[in-house]
Amino acid sequence: MATATAARPKSGLKESSFRWEGRTRDGKIVNGEMRATTETVVSNALRRQGVLGAKITRQRFKSSKRITEKDISLFTRQLATMLKAGIPMLQSFDIVGKGHTNPSVSRLLQDIKSDVEGGTALATAFRRYPLYFDDLYCNLVEAGEQAGILDTLLERIATYKEKMLAIKSKIKAALFYPIAILVVAFIVVAIIMWFVIPAFKDVFTSFGAELPAPTLFVVGLSDAFVENWYFIVGAAIGIPFWFFYAWRRSEKIQIFMDRFLLKTPLFGELIRKSVIARWNRTLSTMFSAGVPLVESLESVAGAAGNYVYKMATREIKKAVSTGTNLTVAVQNSNLFPNMAIQMIAIGEESGTLDAMLGKIADFFEAEVDDAVAALSSLMEPIIMVVLGVLIGGLVVAMYLPIFKLGGVV
Repeated sequence: MATATAARPKSGLKESSFRWEGRTRDGKIVNGEMRATTETVVSNALRRQGVLGAKITRQRFKSSKRITEKDISLFTRQLATMLKAGIPMLQSFDIVGKGHTNPSVSRLLQDIKSDVEGGTALATAFRRYPLYFDDLYCNLVEAGEQAGILDTLLERIATYKEKMLAIKSKIKAALFYPIAILVVAFIVVAIIMWFVIPAFKDVFTSFGAELPAPTLFVVGLSDAFVENWYFIVGAAIGIPFWFFYAWRRSEKIQIFMDRFLLKTPLFGELIRKSVIARWNRTLSTMFSAGVPLVESLESVAGAAGNYVYKMATREIKKAVSTGTNLTVAVQNSNLFPNMAIQMIAIGEESGTLDAMLGKIADFFEAEVDDAVAALSSLMEPIIMVVLGVLIGGLVVAMYLPIFKLGGVV
C-alpha cells in the first residue's frame, strides 16, 4: 500500500483526513491516507506523484476522544517494539495508527508520519506537538536519533512513562475513596434534609410536643436547606468545579497548592515521596541516555510535577553548571532525604550515577506503594467515624422527641 502526503497549509485552514485509491501509470492499484485541507489539494498531490483516477473520500470520525498520557505511553512502547523488530519507522507509524481505537491518536500519528516523510527529524516532528510530547521526551528521541539507538531510548521512555503513570494511578486511587465517600455522604444527608426531617417535623407538630434543642437545630437546618437547596447544591457542585478548573489554569493557585499539599498531614509525605521518585527516575533516564547532566536537570525541572521541586532543581542546575558536584547541590536544596543524597554521592564517586538514581527511584516507588496502602487503611476508620457522627447525629436528634410522645399523649 502506498501513502501520499501533502504540504501543510500556510493559512489557518483546518486539515481533514482523506482516504484515496487509484492506479499508477503501469496499472497497479494503490491506496492510502492523506491529511489536507480540501479534496483538490489531495487530487493535485496524487497527480504529481503519478496516481491516476483516484477516488478520494473524506474520513469521518464518530468521536474525537482526548489523547491521554496512557495513549502516548502505549504508542511509545509499540513503536519501540516494532523498531527493535526491524520494521521501518514509517510502516510502524502506519501499523500503530491504524490499529488504535482512538481516532485522535490515529490522526496525530498520521500528521507526524507526514512530517517524517517530508524529511523532518522525528524529534523535530514530536516538538510540533508539545501538548503530547514534552521536552524530556523530545530530547531523548533526539539523543537516540543522533546515537543510532532510537529503539533503545524509546523503550526507556516507555518504561519511564509507565512507571510515572503507575505512581499517578496509585495516588488517584488513594484520593478517590475518601472523595467518593464524601459525595455519597452529601447525597444521603441531602435526602434526609429534604424528605425525612420534614416528615418527622409534621408528626411532632401534630402532637404539640416541645422539641429538644438538638432536634430544633436539625429542623432549622432542614428548613434552611429546603428553602435554599438550589444555592447549597449549586455551591457544592460549582465551588469544587471552579476550584479545580482554576487550579489547572492559574499559575498562582498551582504554586500555592504545590506548597500546601507538601505540608498536609496525611497526603504530604505521599506526595513528597512520589515527587522524589519521579525526580530520580527522570534524571536517571536522561543521564543514562547520554544527555549532559546540566541539560538533564532542565528536563527534570519541567517534569518534577511540583513547583517547590521545580525551583529547587533549577537552583541545583545553576550550582552544577558552575562546578558544584550534584551531591552538594542536592544537599543544599534541603528537599531530599539523607539516604538519597548518600546514594547520589556513591553514584558520582563510582561513575554509576544513572544506576544509583534508578535504585533511588525504585526505592521511593515502593515507598509510594506502602504509603498508599497505609493511607487507605487509615482513611477507612476515619471516614466511618465521620459518617457515623454526621448521619447518626441526625437520626438521634430526630428520635429524641419520640421518648416524650408517651407523656404528651
